[in-house]
Order: sequence, then C-alpha cells, then structure tokens
Amino acid sequence: MVLCFSGFELDRERAELRGPDGVAIKLRPKTCAMLSLFAANAGQVLSKQDLMEAVWPNVHVGDDSLFQCIKEIRTAIGDDRRQMIRLVSGRGYVFEADVLAGEPATPEPAAAEPAAVLPTILPEVPPADQGRPAEPSAIPRVARKSNWRHAAFAVAGLGAIAALAILAIRLTPDLVPARGAPVIAVMPIAAADDDSGAMAANVTTRLADGLAKIENIRVAVPQSGSQAGSGQGADFIVNAELRKTERSWEVRARMTRAATREVVWTAPVSVSADETELSQQQSRLAAGIGHPLALRLGVLLDPAPPVATSDGGSPPGSARVVIEQATASIVQTSRERFETAQTMLEKALAGDPDNSDLAVALAALQMRGVQMVWYNPEERAAAEHRAREVLERALRNKPNSIPVLEAYCRFLNATNEFVESLVACARTLNFDPWNGVGLYHIGLAQMQLGRFDDALASFQQADRFDTPQVSRWTWRLGIGMIYVLTQRGEDALPWLQSSIAITPASGRPYMVLAAAYLQLGRAAEAKTAMDKAIELRPGSNLANVTLPSKNASAAFLAAGDALGRAFVAAGLPEH
Repeated sequence: MVLCFSGFELDRERAELRGPDGVAIKLRPKTCAMLSLFAANAGQVLSKQDLMEAVWPNVHVGDDSLFQCIKEIRTAIGDDRRQMIRLVSGRGYVFEADVLAGEPATPEPAAAEPAAVLPTILPEVPPADQGRPAEPSAIPRVARKSNWRHAAFAVAGLGAIAALAILAIRLTPDLVPARGAPVIAVMPIAAADDDSGAMAANVTTRLADGLAKIENIRVAVPQSGSQAGSGQGADFIVNAELRKTERSWEVRARMTRAATREVVWTAPVSVSADETELSQQQSRLAAGIGHPLALRLGVLLDPAPPVATSDGGSPPGSARVVIEQATASIVQTSRERFETAQTMLEKALAGDPDNSDLAVALAALQMRGVQMVWYNPEERAAAEHRAREVLERALRNKPNSIPVLEAYCRFLNATNEFVESLVACARTLNFDPWNGVGLYHIGLAQMQLGRFDDALASFQQADRFDTPQVSRWTWRLGIGMIYVLTQRGEDALPWLQSSIAITPASGRPYMVLAAAYLQLGRAAEAKTAMDKAIELRPGSNLANVTLPSKNASAAFLAAGDALGRAFVAAGLPEH
C-alpha cells in the first residue's frame, strides 16, 4: 500500500505523502487520490477523462478542478519544470517516475479485522461491474473505455488484496476519514414473492454500492454462513422487505444498532411500476432507501452537542420551534413577515451560536431575501456576508453535516461562485450520493459555466433518483431550461409541463415554457404562458428575472440573452 518514487513515499492506506525527510506533506484528499492514480499507472498516458472519472466518480466537474489537483501535486513533489507529470499534447498526462511498491511504515495488526466474523467490505462498484475479476498485476491500471467511472480498482500487494477507495472531496486538507469508521451491513432485501426476487437483488446491490460512496462509513455485504450472514461484526444492520402491488413497488426498510438490536431508523418507500422503465424503478427504490438513510447516518455519526442554558443558550427544543415559525414565513411574499423571521432567527442564533440548524435556516432565509430583491444593494452585501459567516462557522463545527453542506452549496450558487459551488455540492454527495438538491445545484453551476451537456446529465441524474420528491419540479425545470437554452423547444415541453403540474404556483417554469413555445412558432400559447407567469409573479420584468452575469461563461450569457429576447417577445416587460 506504499508507493515509492523519487525519494517520496505515498502511503495509500494512510492517504499520506511523505517527503525524502520522512515528513508528511499535506494534500487535499482528491489531490492525494489523483497522485495515487498517477503513481499506480506510472509511464502510462492518462487522459483528462480517465482522471476525472476516476477521482470524481458520478460527479461532473470541470477542467479547473483537474488542473488545481495537478498544480497541487507538482508543488508537493517539487515538479516546477513539469518533468514528472508531463503533458502529452492531445492525449493527457503521464507520470514519468520509477515507482516501487513497499511495505507500510507501521503495518496493521493481523487481527484488526477477523475474516471469519466481519462481512466483506465493498469497494465502489456499480451493479454492472459486480463479478468482474480482479486485475492480476500488483499495481492497478486504468480502464480505457468510457465506462471507467464504473470500474473498480483491484489492488494486490504483499499477499493481501484490498480495494483502492477513491478519496472524497474535502474543503479542508487535514480532515481524513477515521480508520475506525463504523461498518454498515446491508442485508439482502427480502422478496415477498418469487416475482420480486430479481428486483430485490438488484436494489440491494444498488443500495450497497451507493452507501459505499459515503466517506465516513464502511459498507459490508454478508457472506454465506450463520455468523457473517447475520451481520455480526457490523455496527449497524440494514434490512428491508420488498413487495409488488398492482401499480407499485413497496419497500419497508429499517436500520438497527447491532450491539443492542435497537431500531434507529425506519422508512417506507413506494415507487410506481407504471411510469418509468425498470432500471429507473430500481434506481428510485435504492435512492428512496438510501437518501433518508444517509441523512439518519449523518445525525447518528455527528450528533448535535448538548445545549447549555446557564450561559444564555437556547433551551432544548426552542431552536426547532423558532425554525418552524421562521420557515413558515420564508414562503410568504410579505417583506414584513420576512423581516420578522430574520429577527427571530438572528436572536435565536445569538443565544446558541453553534447551532447548525439555526445557521442553515438563517442563511436560507437571507438568500430568499436576495432572490426576492428585498434588500437594497448595501443590505444585500451585508446579508451575503452574514450568510457566509454563519455557514462557514457551521461547517467548522459540523464539517460532515449534510444539511450544512447542502446549504453552503446553495449559497455559493446564489452568489455566483460556481467553481466553489461545484466542490461544495460534490462534498454533499460524498455523504449522500442520492441527494437530488446537490445534483440540481451542480447542474445550475454547470449551466452558468456553459457546460450544457454536463448540466443536462446532472439534472437527469437528479430525476433518476427523485430524492427528495418535493424538489422534483426544480430539476425538471432545469432539464427544460437546458433544452430551451440549446434551442430544443420540442424536447423542453414535456419537462416544463411536468414541472408546472407538480408546482403550479411558480412563475419561472411558465416563462421558460413561453420561450419553448416561441421556438416552435406557437406565439399565442407563448403569450398565454407568459401572462400566467406575470400573474404568479407580479412586477416581473426582464431586468429582475435575468440571472446575474458575475462569473457566468460567454456561452451561457449568449444563450441567456436569446432567452431574454424570447421572454420579451412573449410579453414580459423589459423594465
């Protein structure tokens, strides 16, 4: 698990690079993962696609993220002249160094994981790759086909075979998953009848593979035998039962604490068997289990600290009441209600400054105020500063919190910090791979960076998972928006109409629908759609519905300008 080159040692087990003097050199986990990939494939040209799909599996990132990792590697290993990581024009990069495999500096005790008791730890392998034989060479080589993002790393070293887990994106370089991460045993989903057996097996695999992507847990699949088959040796055990009704698939899932058999989470899942093709039904069943399970794991593994009331903190439960009251005001269009909610949250957060739930609620409210143009320019700048401040404090206190990461992802998108948003949103997926809100905001950032195909894929992935369902209308709007921006009005129509059917009270889908109708030469329907949009959003005009241009790409600005002209042609006032 140690690769040695040019006096450096890369300890992949510890995710640590040591210099010739033996001192550890700090690297971000993604940078360390890329260096590991380079070292494991020394002398071979790796394309940008190889690198991006290996280091960011199932996440769409831009060249900037790749270049930043390569820059950090070159700085760490003193490759200022770019001789060790060499660009091969038109093909990719090659790692020019002699790499030798060595032993870890401090080998783990042989009894750390008794094979007779613990289940098998899963690598990140999707269903299509299950059963693929491990590569026999001592150092893994990258796959050369477009499905590399679904390939497994097979590593054989010194008589022991281990999976090379892709390291997750972190916002701080010194936070590495603990070696004692809890083990989640995913038991085979029980089928109520013979017809459900294949579906149950597929969903089990998809669920286990998705959970294996969460960076602060380990996932196990039971081996045959009474002890391993019962999940013995795991910290938590996930069970579920699947049955088919006339119109849907129904699952009841639960997770128990292995030591006490206490049920710590349970949820019902229902997916229509009529509306989508089988593969999507399987994805939605796995996501329907995995998304709420990931949220519950986040709470169990990173619980909120107890609130002390002697020094002015809010008594337990009061923060939840304040959040519920303030959240009710977020959806109101009254500025007075908005200001009341902001005052409530500010006061509560002053009394309990480390409460991440209050921080998320306040930041969400302030971003709502920005979107509704309830701040003047000076107030807006102050609101953005305050939202950033409370979210970054919350991140320091709870760096693995899904709600905090999700809120920070949204904030960066709302302030047009698209590259940073891609990183934060991808981190959200490191703890909840089925997070539709994270995927949606990745799509929004990609859209404004002009990467329309990537954005479409992100929105489509969110729709494939469909979690949480309450946000379904947003990614369907996103799909419709991409089609309109790329002049494909016919493709846009069903997605925009579906978005409106789910949430008919939002004006923006009607505006985009109007543009789609105009692209198809249906001017009367375009005007009707725009009239409805203005009815839902009184006072709308081109100036206040156009997205800010800060950090947006030239491709997006050009497509957005064409969209704005369509809005005006359909009846939206310019000012």
